[in-house]
Amino acid sequence: MRRARRNWILAGLLIVASAVTIGLTLAQTVQIPTSQLSGSLAKGPGSSIEVSAQGVRHVVDPAKLVDCGPPEDGIPSIDQPAFVSAQVANGWIQDDELVLTLLHKGEARAYPLQVLVWHEIVNDVIAGDPILVSYCPLAGSGMAYLRTLDGAPVEFGTSGKLYNSNLVMYDRVTGSYWTQIDGLAIVGDRSGDRLARISVNTVTWGAWKASHPDTLVLDRETGFDRPYGHEPYGGYNEDSYVWFPVENRDDRLHPKTAVIGIEVNGTSAAYPEHDLDTLGVIEDRVGGLRVRLERDSDGCVRVTCPTTGEVLSSQQSFWFAWIAFHPDTELYQAAAS
Repeated sequence: MRRARRNWILAGLLIVASAVTIGLTLAQTVQIPTSQLSGSLAKGPGSSIEVSAQGVRHVVDPAKLVDCGPPEDGIPSIDQPAFVSAQVANGWIQDDELVLTLLHKGEARAYPLQVLVWHEIVNDVIAGDPILVSYCPLAGSGMAYLRTLDGAPVEFGTSGKLYNSNLVMYDRVTGSYWTQIDGLAIVGDRSGDRLARISVNTVTWGAWKASHPDTLVLDRETGFDRPYGHEPYGGYNEDSYVWFPVENRDDRLHPKTAVIGIEVNGTSAAYPEHDLDTLGVIEDRVGGLRVRLERDSDGCVRVTCPTTGEVLSSQQSFWFAWIAFHPDTELYQAAAS
């Protein structure tokens, strides 16, 4: 994408690159087994929910969250998204630009990163289902979830906080904080709940529209005054510097290497996207299960189990972000294989 130097977000981030953490006192905590918690959402595996002396429920110590510069909703979510046809979008999206894409109940949607980098969250409705579409520019992670709590639709917004240099979202019903990269509630009344994932991919506009000519595209007429088409993060995607603290670091890859992450039977593994593009197909074994990675004609990554034909969930992000949340991950190395 085209890059520009002017950047109100970058200025705010650089000012607080050494941001102070939230000053919450956690002198006394009480652990509550997740089996004793009610709720319709799946609990995070191994989550230990604690309650601070101030009565704050949390999975992650709130002191580990950092301010990213803009305040709550300072990066505004798109709550009434408008869409245009692929033919109209061709007028302002280049074929080599990246878009976040999904297929849900037969409907194809594309969310240009040139728009998402300025908003990070879209509260959408697809085929009657309330869906949260999110993108974290700092982690290079695009994610989508069913945005319902106890069966009711809920809007999400940007909290102004980061955890492991990843967007922390908040829900507008309970105010609980949720990680963008895995949809887990980490602070607040919903702590331990996990949103149901919906498969998304980050692909080039040219590949997506060729396979899905009827796709709808998030319009850049959002009602906000933003210089869409100009990159607010400069050369961030290429340099090795991670602006905010992360709990786990691993130098086996450049921090901004794009990887495909999967989890199978409690075992996580990461695959550099350039290896998949070079090899065409990757076959491996993770968590005792055979896995096969390949790209479809629309550019989307598909992960399956050749033995059963099951489609497995996968996630695209920068290497540093994947390893921060999955410190024990196995790394696929094409040369060794």
